[in-house]
Parts: sequence; C-alpha cells; structure tokens
Amino acid sequence: MDLVLLFVMWAVMMVAMMVPTATAMILAFATINRRRRMQEKPYVPTAIFLGGYVVLWTGFSALATLAQWGLHEAALLSPMMVSTSPILGGLLLLTAGVYQWTPLKYACLKHCRSPLGFLMTDWREGPRGALIMGLRHGMFCTGCCWFLMALLFVAGVMNLLWVASITLFVLVEKVVPRGDIVGRVAGGVLVIAGLVLLG
Repeated sequence: MDLVLLFVMWAVMMVAMMVPTATAMILAFATINRRRRMQEKPYVPTAIFLGGYVVLWTGFSALATLAQWGLHEAALLSPMMVSTSPILGGLLLLTAGVYQWTPLKYACLKHCRSPLGFLMTDWREGPRGALIMGLRHGMFCTGCCWFLMALLFVAGVMNLLWVASITLFVLVEKVVPRGDIVGRVAGGVLVIAGLVLLG
C-alpha cells in the first residue's frame, strides 16, 4: 500500500511539473486541430494527445517510485525523502550536469523547443495518431528531463521550493530563446556543485 501511495505521489508530481512545460506543444496541437476541424477534416480531442504525454511521465513515475523505495531500503534517504549521503547527492548532481552536455539531451531538447516542427513532420490522423504523437512527444520530453527529475532526491522529493525551481528551469530551457545555452551553463553549475559535495 505504501508503494502504491508513493507511486500516486510521483505520478501527480510529474504531471504537475511537466504538463506546464509542454504547454507550447499542447497549444500548437490544439490550434492545428481546430483549423483542421474548420476545414471539415477529422478532429481529435487534444486530451488524447495530452493523454499520450502523461502516459510516458506516469511510466517514469513508476521507475522513480522503485528508485525511491530502493534508496530508502538502503538508508540513503531520510524520512523527509532527502539524500542522507553526500556521495549520492554529489554523484546525482555531477551526472545530471554532465548529461546536460550530451548529444542525447540536446536532440531531445531540440525537439521540445520546436513544437511546430514536430507537428508538421510527425502529424498522424485520428485518435490513435494523436495518442502516438503524445507518446512520442512524451518520449522526447522524458529523454530531455529525466536526470533533472532525479535531482529531486538531492534536496528532497517533497521540498516544494526545489520542485518549483526544477520546473521553472525546465520551462526556461524549453521556451526561452537560447534556452539550450541556459541548460549547458546550468550543467556546468551542477558539475561544480557535485564536485563540491563529493569533495
């Protein structure tokens, strides 16, 4: 039962954190869909696209739940869900910082920063197509942000300031002009913070 409640907590938190950062993509899908309906082409509710996106983050939530359970069993998390190990915290910061500079991160972020490009090249018809598009966008978004979500273990999964900070950073990285540069600079800061914590 505790594991189920933990999973629900993670799922709600991931949806609350990540859906706002996908607003540009969701609105672009809704706009294109509305225009298609005015042209009497097949219309698909935006909720189906959003549902595909949420499915991916729910899957991530299941993995995060298992990770948290494992860390708790290994006594590496406090009851407040904060890392009790400077080594764990330092390694998470360091690895998240390095990931910010990888080609995989950049490819996923590039997709997230270009909603119209994705919809123009990957548009699929019908409800099944909308669901697949939502899943694909969720896949790119998860690939872009999964290590940033792992940082929740550093300052506390339930630390609302930390949760809000990570959400704001992801939003800036996705929508602000040259947000990719912001992400790389942040990667350097995370590496330094990790090294300090490990030192």
